[in-house]
Order: sequence, then C-alpha cells, then structure tokens
Amino acid sequence: MIRIAIIIGSTRPGRRGPVVARWVADVAGRHAAVAAGDATFEVIDLAEYGLPLLDEPLPAAFGEYRNAHTRRWAATIGSFDGFVIVTPEYNHSVPAALKNAIDFLNAEWNDKAAGFVSYGIHGGTRAVEHLRLALAEVKVADVRTQVVLPVFTEFDFTDAEITDPTALGVFTPGEHQEPTLTALLDDVIAWSQALKPLRDTRIRQPVGGAGPSR
Repeated sequence: MIRIAIIIGSTRPGRRGPVVARWVADVAGRHAAVAAGDATFEVIDLAEYGLPLLDEPLPAAFGEYRNAHTRRWAATIGSFDGFVIVTPEYNHSVPAALKNAIDFLNAEWNDKAAGFVSYGIHGGTRAVEHLRLALAEVKVADVRTQVVLPVFTEFDFTDAEITDPTALGVFTPGEHQEPTLTALLDDVIAWSQALKPLRDTRIRQPVGGAGPSR
C-alpha cells in the first residue's frame, strides 16, 4: 500500500493551511485508490513537530541524526512513499519552516513523489517554483499538476472586516479545483508506485553511510 503525507507547510498562528489540508484529505479520502486499499493519506502538521532552526552537527546526507526532534521527523517522513505539500507563499518564496524541515533530512525524502497545493495572493505559484528546485536536490520527483488557490477568489470574505489583516475568510474552492486536485493525486500515487523499486533497493543497500529511510 502506498502511503501519502499531506504536509501543512506553514506554522504561522492564524494560517490557512489546516483548512486547505482538510479539503485535500477529504478529496483524497474519496479517491479510487483509497477505496481499493491501494493508498492511504495522512495529514502531517509541521507545527506539531516544533523543529528548531537546523541544529544537526553533520550534514543530513550522512544520515547520523543526533537530536530527538530530528529522529522523530525522520521517522515520520521515512514512513511515507509520497507527499502532497500544502504551502503558502511568503515574500516570493517558501515558508522558512518548510524549507528548514526539508533541510533536516536527506535519505528519508529520496525516490518519492510530491505534488503541490499552494495558496496566497498570487496563488502560491512562486513558492512552488522554489520548492521544486529544493526537493529535486533530495531526489523527490515532483508532478506537473498543481492546485493553485488565489486567496481573493478561493476564499469568501463577505463577513470579514476588510481592513483586518488576520481575517481568514471562508475557504470556498471553485468547482474546477477538485478535478485538478484529483488529477494531482492520480499522479502522486502513480509516481510513488513507480519509484518503489528504487526505494526498496536503497533500503537493502544504504549508500554513503546514510541509514535506511524506514
């Protein structure tokens, strides 16, 4: 069975990430692969892991993690075959907490697939472009299909105070968004399955001193 993590990529209080991730999980729960018992999805919230700024003395490529918080994060990421990353865009790029979480690990990301659900004033597209580059370096295969959620079209602010910068609005994704998300999930599941032989080989024969990913 393929296990896919839906990662909430922001830790900011008052973030929109959890409600978007719940929508992703709801759509994923109705996916044919889930009904057939071929895939499962689980929401993983970065805020629950409390990762500090990267504090490992050795580069992640060595796979020798000294800190308990790193080992906990490694065990979580290592247990999945693919990822759907839910991310906002901060200053034309990736949230610092998400980039930091990627940098903590190496082998645990390798030979897995990822898709992106992004949101923000510009739909989060520029954050995803940076994510694609960072994840390529840790051997994550990113799928082309992307869900883009511009805040002012996919959230309803009818009852919100327009001058309130903390107003979250009500998440109201357009009808076209669910088919796009389903296509993204199709790709992530298929690519995660296709990459399984590489993951299996790496688990049997660790390279460069790095420990197994599971």
